[in-house]
Amino acid sequence: MTERPTVLWAVSPALVDYDAAHQAMKAYAQAIREDGAPEMIWLLEHPPLYTSGTSAKLEDLRDPSRFPVYEAGRGGEYTYHGPGQRVAYVMLDAAARGRDIRAFVANLERWIIEALKRFNVDADTRDGRVGVWVDRTQPGGHLREDKIAAIGIRLKRWVSFHGISLNVEPDLEHFTGITPCGIDDPRYGVTSLVDLGLPVDMDEADEALKQAFERVFESETKLCAPPV
Repeated sequence: MTERPTVLWAVSPALVDYDAAHQAMKAYAQAIREDGAPEMIWLLEHPPLYTSGTSAKLEDLRDPSRFPVYEAGRGGEYTYHGPGQRVAYVMLDAAARGRDIRAFVANLERWIIEALKRFNVDADTRDGRVGVWVDRTQPGGHLREDKIAAIGIRLKRWVSFHGISLNVEPDLEHFTGITPCGIDDPRYGVTSLVDLGLPVDMDEADEALKQAFERVFESETKLCAPPV
């Protein structure tokens, strides 16, 4: 039987400055490749801010003065991060995990979908729309689907960084300052666990993410201190 790899699991208890997190994440990803550091998942929350991916269009930043805006260097377009949203920075060795980027991204999606099942949320992906979505169409009503989690990663020398963000209880109004992920269609919005009527706290969300990660990525996790 093949031994399951051990992945470090770090949780920051307070809000983490974006620049500090970004630098620490990049440095740790480099250490995985160059120094053989163990893989890591880092859970945190940021102060309110917007990030732009490599495909971001300036017109999708609707309210540029509302919050700080950072160039993230990941794939994708604009997204929001803030309190009540669980960000998971994913620093994994994709070379050791099969060198299949499509399968790697699919596992990130499945990780979120499996975690949400713990709260009886039926979520899934959509062709042509990045992220994980919930169908909120009412019987006999018009189509309505809301994004509950976003995905945006970058690989450098086959080590991933950036990752996923799951809306637990963020202020959803803050998403109105951007066109989230470039999708400007009234049928498609943004939701959260609490917005769906589920009083889930961050610890409960973290435990669901941890258990789902171990299953989907066939790994063991070991608690550690966050990079910053």
